[in-house]
Amino acid sequence: MNCRAVKTALVVEGGAMRGIFAAGVLDRFLEDGFQPFDFVVGVSAGAINAAAFLAGQKGRNLEVFTKYSLYPEYINWRKFVTGGHLLDLDWLWDITTKKLPINTNILFANSVDFEIGVSLNINGSSRFIRPNAENLSHVMKASCTVPLFYRNYLKIDGQTVSDGGVSAPIPINRAVEKGALKIMVIRSRSKDYRMKQGMENKLSRFLFRNHPGLSKAIQNRPEVYNSSIDFIQNPPKNIKIVDVCPPNTFRTKRFTKDFQTLMDDYHLGVESGDKAIFEWNSI
Repeated sequence: MNCRAVKTALVVEGGAMRGIFAAGVLDRFLEDGFQPFDFVVGVSAGAINAAAFLAGQKGRNLEVFTKYSLYPEYINWRKFVTGGHLLDLDWLWDITTKKLPINTNILFANSVDFEIGVSLNINGSSRFIRPNAENLSHVMKASCTVPLFYRNYLKIDGQTVSDGGVSAPIPINRAVEKGALKIMVIRSRSKDYRMKQGMENKLSRFLFRNHPGLSKAIQNRPEVYNSSIDFIQNPPKNIKIVDVCPPNTFRTKRFTKDFQTLMDDYHLGVESGDKAIFEWNSI
């Protein structure tokens, strides 16, 4: 691994369709040739965005979000209320791995330490996996398996796992554990957003009664999320953080399917990418 004087990291949050913002930010980085990171970690949609960035595939995830994610085969409420998936990752993975495969030759040829986070159903803790060319697609998919909205549970090394954003919504702590002192975080919510207990958190004990560890992680998610925001906004003196957030004009929600909204918010990401590069180079 290429060690720099100050170890640097990129943290990419998930957020389902809100990931269109990070797709824009990272495409701007690719256009500018901006890649100063020693360590990159992503969860859920953030893992997909991070992988395409490291593979040098500008526009790849724009197409995923604004084309394939809008097909009725992927997000389908009618299918969900009749017992199927709301987010049919099986369909999405099948078509995108054929039409838009991640370039693993480029991704794994560079020296960046890349990890993807998943949540362990047995105890609700996070596990960070350094993927390889053989398991990348499976690990990315596992990190995106939003409990309830995707009804299957995938396994990694015999362990049943769920969406990495459940246990580590913004994996800033992982970057610190890896020794990073200069960190960029790309978020999918506005800078002033704080997570509150929602119906999903309150009902998790019943909905996931066969997975008590997962249930506990879902209940604790707002506290974990808000603790990460506290750290980002008030880091230790020896750690510098560039916090890249969507502006208040960002309109994409978790399951947005409107093409123009997604395109507008992608371009907000591109614009924010310019500002992020400037801020990074200024600290």
